[in-house]
Amino acid sequence: MSEKVVANERPKHGPQRMGGPGGGGPHGMGGTGEKAANFGVSARRLLRALRPERAVVIVSVLLTAASVALTVVGPKILGHATDLLLEGIVGAQMPAGVTKEQIVAQAERDNPQFADLLRNLNFEPGVGIDFRAIGMVLLLVLALYVVAFVFSAIQGWVLNGAIQRTVYRMRKEVAKKIESLPLSYFDKQPRGELLSRVTNDIDNVSQTLQQTLMQLLNSLLLVIGVLFMMFYISPTLALVALVSVPVGMAVVGVIGKRSQKLFKENWAATGDLNAHIEEAYTGHALVKVFGRKREVEAEFAERNERLYRAGFGAQFISGLIMPIMFFVGNLNYVVIAVLGGLRVASGTMNIGDVQAFIQYSRQFTQPLTQVASMANLLQSGVASAERVFELLDADEMSPEPEGHLPAPVEGRIEFEGVDFSYKPDVELIRDLNLAAAPGQTIAIVGPTGAGKTTLVNLIMRFYDLDSGRITVDGVDIATVPRGEARRSMGMVLQDTWLFGGTIRDNIAYGRPGATEEEILDAARATFVDRFVHSLPDGYDTVIDEEGSNISAGEKQLITIARAFLSDPAVLILDEATSSVDTRTELLLQHAMATLRTGRTSFVIAHRLSTIRDADVILVMEDGRIVEQGNHHQLLDARGAYYELYQSQFAAAITE
Repeated sequence: MSEKVVANERPKHGPQRMGGPGGGGPHGMGGTGEKAANFGVSARRLLRALRPERAVVIVSVLLTAASVALTVVGPKILGHATDLLLEGIVGAQMPAGVTKEQIVAQAERDNPQFADLLRNLNFEPGVGIDFRAIGMVLLLVLALYVVAFVFSAIQGWVLNGAIQRTVYRMRKEVAKKIESLPLSYFDKQPRGELLSRVTNDIDNVSQTLQQTLMQLLNSLLLVIGVLFMMFYISPTLALVALVSVPVGMAVVGVIGKRSQKLFKENWAATGDLNAHIEEAYTGHALVKVFGRKREVEAEFAERNERLYRAGFGAQFISGLIMPIMFFVGNLNYVVIAVLGGLRVASGTMNIGDVQAFIQYSRQFTQPLTQVASMANLLQSGVASAERVFELLDADEMSPEPEGHLPAPVEGRIEFEGVDFSYKPDVELIRDLNLAAAPGQTIAIVGPTGAGKTTLVNLIMRFYDLDSGRITVDGVDIATVPRGEARRSMGMVLQDTWLFGGTIRDNIAYGRPGATEEEILDAARATFVDRFVHSLPDGYDTVIDEEGSNISAGEKQLITIARAFLSDPAVLILDEATSSVDTRTELLLQHAMATLRTGRTSFVIAHRLSTIRDADVILVMEDGRIVEQGNHHQLLDARGAYYELYQSQFAAAITE
């Protein structure tokens, strides 16, 4: 007979609620805690994600600078073409044979203001427009703009590549992070909310970087280049043009703070709505059965309305920035046009310079307007980035140790003074001690919430202990990498999980590299073979995403075959036969008896008929083992197990 299980716990005070995801643990605490959006911190962190691409970014900046420089020089050269045109017109109207100085002297006597204008023009009396010179200027400007376009196109291609590689790395980081998060994190997160962060938010970050980063870089360099040219042409007019900068910054600052908060709420509401849709779709049949369609629709309408209000408010408020900036830019344009005209009339500026300056003033306000128009996209992207960063900053599992289990694993499992609770202020398991010898079948029974699933979750190290230790063949599993510890264990859950693929692929998932014959042997041993041949494509039948093309019992059989194929040293069955009919259950009992041979097995069961032949039965209540023994011993003791047994198999209650 295998070694007997020993249980020894100190009594606990007061009732305790047990359970992990299926019990009374932290499940149901949906969503993430909202915090004030910090645009600056999140934006800087997002830009730091581009550090691995800094060489590419530097090249992109240089290309942008070259493109902007060529673009900025254009208006100044075009202004020279305007001067040539005006000088030709004036020269054609003046009589030949006199000098410019004579004409200016005559104008000084007749119209001093007109004389100031003529003094700044380099005309030759009697000579008309030099179309060749103007043509050369225009060709030069065209060549400059073509080269600027080429540089800009190359810069866009280079920078977009850097952005896509950055988002690619971000997705990898998120995937790696999800693998390192503890099970408790997923207990607190609705699946739809988590999926929204991984898909919608990262896609939004990608679009934001792609659509705004190149434009922001171009706008910044354009502002610098235009400011230089404006001060070069006229410092006075440049100072007037700069008045629009603090006005624009004040507008963006005031509106931006308000809209950023709304964008944060918008993406949080998006995740909340996705979570509701995912739950309602997954439980669609139950919604229909219990007639809760109206309640589900009402809940959807409420969350959709919240998303609408947040989205409308964010877009409307941030959308005010662009028209306000256009208004400020137009005022700036009018002021510069008036002052420039007066300076031309006074002879202190050429008309070409005024024309160029007006173009520069437009180019100066254009980047500010473009940044303002991108404010909603920027704020939306940073809000999404903040949600992704919250996921990346979540507490991870404790670091993986470097210990090893003995090879081969025999399957001796021991609990030594184990304390565990999901919440620090709620006691669950306290000072639990038990031992299971290799090859023993340990059945765990008890009322719902007694802690049965929690016990096996601790064996699988889905949660870390508060104190004490669990050993496999004398080695503390906390000193062994989780993957290595779990490779020696097989688990069949009450909730089946199958992926979209063939039945053969789903069985082979238990042991990659298994041969066809090994897969078929596992299927025959677990009676999968009995129903597979009734399917159109046999083992090549593709299971759809929801597994709706096979019954619940058939799905359970496939998961048991998967565990059979993995050939674990320790086997955990958590209500593994709850979805099969009585006849199949009897067959599965024989199959699992074969499966359990030579393996340490933990069997969680509510149907006591499935665990009568267990070596030891543990009866749990409130996280404590209150009884142990085999089936006949516990019936003779007439304790908790006897009451459970009677509740299932007693005669029908009479009136």
